[in-house]
Amino acid sequence: MSLLVQKFGGTSVGDAERIRAVADHIARTRKAGNQVVAVVSAMGKSTDDLLRLANEVSTTQPPRELDMLLTTGERISMALLCMALADLGVPAASFTGSQAGIMTSSDHTKATITEIHPHRLQEALDQGLVPVVAGFQGMSEEKNITTLGRGGSDVTAVALAAALKADVCEIYTDVTGVFTSDPRVVPTAHKLQKVAFDEMLEMAATGGRVLMLRSVEFARNHHVPLHVRSSFTWEPGTWIVEEEPNMEYAVVTAVTHDTSEAKITVAKVPDRPGVAAHLFRSVATAGINVDMIVQNTSANGTTDISFTVPKVDLVQAVGVCESLQAEIGAESVTFDDTMARISLIGAGMKTHPGVTATMFEVLANLGINLEMISTSSIRISCVVREDVVEDAMRALHTAFELDA
Repeated sequence: MSLLVQKFGGTSVGDAERIRAVADHIARTRKAGNQVVAVVSAMGKSTDDLLRLANEVSTTQPPRELDMLLTTGERISMALLCMALADLGVPAASFTGSQAGIMTSSDHTKATITEIHPHRLQEALDQGLVPVVAGFQGMSEEKNITTLGRGGSDVTAVALAAALKADVCEIYTDVTGVFTSDPRVVPTAHKLQKVAFDEMLEMAATGGRVLMLRSVEFARNHHVPLHVRSSFTWEPGTWIVEEEPNMEYAVVTAVTHDTSEAKITVAKVPDRPGVAAHLFRSVATAGINVDMIVQNTSANGTTDISFTVPKVDLVQAVGVCESLQAEIGAESVTFDDTMARISLIGAGMKTHPGVTATMFEVLANLGINLEMISTSSIRISCVVREDVVEDAMRALHTAFELDA
């Protein structure tokens, strides 16, 4: 008998009909001889509706109370799914994150899982029940309800799969798997049958929206196989697995893009030890994540430092930099929020030279200028103008023979 953790996203439980379809799928999985733990997100746009209500009644929105509000969406889903399962003769019991034993840090709205005590879930499984767990939430050491941030239900599912030693964690969404590129932008993109964890980490970090980065990291660290599938077709999807020995990888597996970042440039900074450290420590203290960094060659004792941050943090990041401008001796602080990042990902890059040259040639032939460049052993990323990123994606997808 296999143990499966099945996570269903907001579109998968978007209305009563979808919830009944999910219940039917769980019932069929059980009938095939498997144990199931279900993890659910809030229905459809429920979380957005709750945020809208919060905005209508408050400009303060204490984080503790915001977490208490937002967790109600998943609780509605879990109770309704248990009711739908009851109609099919499948005994089920709902559990909030805290009831499921998910302990987190105290960082409201962006907590991290610190430990899991899944005793109640295991007891429910031993009694022949289907535990249905509210995703996206847990409880801090201070006994406060917390949320795990964007995509937190994926993290909940993977963490429970690791704690319960499940055979697989299935992530059900509105797409049939992981594609070689965004099919809405690149019509020739096709579904991948299998992706290595390292490749999936790079894809998630550079704009691939199927899986949350933290959930992939958790799965890799705890050796949890992931299966990304569609809850609308139920067809086999994409497996995210450990690298297999002697496995031959495609040179490029996927082309991704991200339009959610902006570039900040701190110009003519004195080129001396400690300046960059002080700048980025201050940005980090503000809770802002920095991605790509480029420092120009020193000229006349000064240099320019450019870096990217999420657009949602742009105003705060610029404020931090401006507050340090006089202290570090910078001439100016500027920003550009019309940028986009395009990336090539592929484990085969490790052993195939010329990928970078081909990428630059393709972009040059389109007349696309490169604003910033960043690489790893299996990734090449370039920052370009946002209005040309889609043309660049289609051209690179074709150039590296990824078209279906």
